[in-house]
Amino acid sequence: QVRLVESGGGLVQAGGSLRLSCAASGSIVSINAMGWYRQAPGKQRELVAVITGGATNYADSMKGRFTISRDNAKNTVYLQMNDLKPEDTAVYYCYTRARAWGRLGENDYWGQGTQVTVSS
Repeated sequence: QVRLVESGGGLVQAGGSLRLSCAASGSIVSINAMGWYRQAPGKQRELVAVITGGATNYADSMKGRFTISRDNAKNTVYLQMNDLKPEDTAVYYCYTRARAWGRLGENDYWGQGTQVTVSS
């Protein structure tokens, strides 16, 4: 299995910055994609950003404010969030699509989530 551990959430004022980190561990054979989703109260989970190989994909509302990066040697993905807005308040979930020993093919794995709260 693959385990994802997130860190870096918290409370920040509007206009501030936070950096989220997520480390993958376990019986990893290979990692295809790593990224972040978020879920605000009463809303569906939505894509924030994902990185696959060297390609990145962002939700439109995050472009220019958020930057995703990945350290392949550490199986870690980062999300630098700048100019945060109250509407960015949500639980942020780390995601990976990976191959693991003992499981067929690629599977999706999720972290427990980390709360990001942006005050106005």
